[in-house]
Amino acid sequence: MATTEPTHEHREEAEEAAGADDEDTGAQVAPIVRLEEVAVSTGEENEDPVIDLKAKLYRFDKDGNQWKERGAGTVKLLKHKETGKVRLVMRQSKTLKICANHLVLPTMTVQEHAGNEKSCVWHAPDFADGELKDELFCLRFASIENCKSFMEMFQEVAESQKKEENEDGATAAGLLEKLSVEDKKSEERSEEKAEDKTKEGDGNKEKAEDEDAEKKDESASA
Repeated sequence: MATTEPTHEHREEAEEAAGADDEDTGAQVAPIVRLEEVAVSTGEENEDPVIDLKAKLYRFDKDGNQWKERGAGTVKLLKHKETGKVRLVMRQSKTLKICANHLVLPTMTVQEHAGNEKSCVWHAPDFADGELKDELFCLRFASIENCKSFMEMFQEVAESQKKEENEDGATAAGLLEKLSVEDKKSEERSEEKAEDKTKEGDGNKEKAEDEDAEKKDESASA
């Protein structure tokens, strides 16, 4: 009776054939498209982070008289390495879209949101949408500690900006005073030069008159 099962020899041949198919030939396939590394600029390269915390941002909708979520992500206070100016920047965690972007000004104050120790509110002229808009923001943190840390740092930065503004004002006033003194000295020197020229002109005139008088005397004598 014939059997349908493969013999031992046939099984070995089949296994060898399968092994040959799986064998690595060492050939390398070049990619069809070569991708080049592209440097991505965030606009934060010249700034140092003062604080960096996770939070959820809301803005107050005046027309609807209600809070609307702006996004959840990381809120940062960034200090510029050259100017010393500090701005608040917040990006959505998934899309990295900017949902808040404004300078921290000396006149700004942040306070706890009524009835919630994990939230704080403040007013700011924001530039997240490409144009300045006066916004009322609210940040909600995961803990009371994070909220307090943010509020303390925000107020500290605002105070420091006020101090720098006063120093800049004093420096500007000093420069103006110096310029005024220099202008006054220049005016005095100009007046002195004008007086010298007037005296010189008067002297030349007197000399010319004396010469004319001498010539007349000589003519009369002749």
